[in-house]
Amino acid sequence: MARYTGPITKKSRRLGIDLVGNDKAFERRPYPPGQHGRGRTKDSEYSLQLREKQKARFAYGVLEKQFRRYYEEADRHPGKTGDRLLQILESRLDNVVYRAGFAQTRRQARQLVVHGHFLVNGQRVNIPSYRVRAKDIIDVTEKSLNLTPFVIARETHGERSVPAWLEARPNRMRILVHQLPVREQIVIDVQEQMIVELYSK
Repeated sequence: MARYTGPITKKSRRLGIDLVGNDKAFERRPYPPGQHGRGRTKDSEYSLQLREKQKARFAYGVLEKQFRRYYEEADRHPGKTGDRLLQILESRLDNVVYRAGFAQTRRQARQLVVHGHFLVNGQRVNIPSYRVRAKDIIDVTEKSLNLTPFVIARETHGERSVPAWLEARPNRMRILVHQLPVREQIVIDVQEQMIVELYSK
């Protein structure tokens, strides 16, 4: 299962967005890395479009080949391609676990899924890219309930806001998927139209 394993804060600084969430290192130095990081640069249209694509890719932990497949799938569906692309990314199981507050970062959520700690509708799923559907029920396996990440998630759950399309029940470590999200419910600093323009060339 290929994934980016390099320094994520460096990517955050390059793209100008906190890809981790509450990244203290990024907050201290929110300018691009390198000797000329604080210098003024004039961005071309292509570089701006590429930056938006990279923001989405690294935020969701998706490599280029898979990201392009998501775009092509979104482009085949009626409606706005950009909105559909973000909906596909949001419906990944690792993202749902993160959004529900059961993991502190998407990277941690991915690891918890890979290690087989979740059931979807009663079936164990260990594929981070698994796409949830409306009315799905996601549970932490009984054997995993007392693992440290889930104990912390229960204790700190009130500090995280859960999007309206999901319902999290930390006492049972259960996630209910009411519906797939619409664009207004997806909180991410990405201009998806620029991604569409990039791939449309």
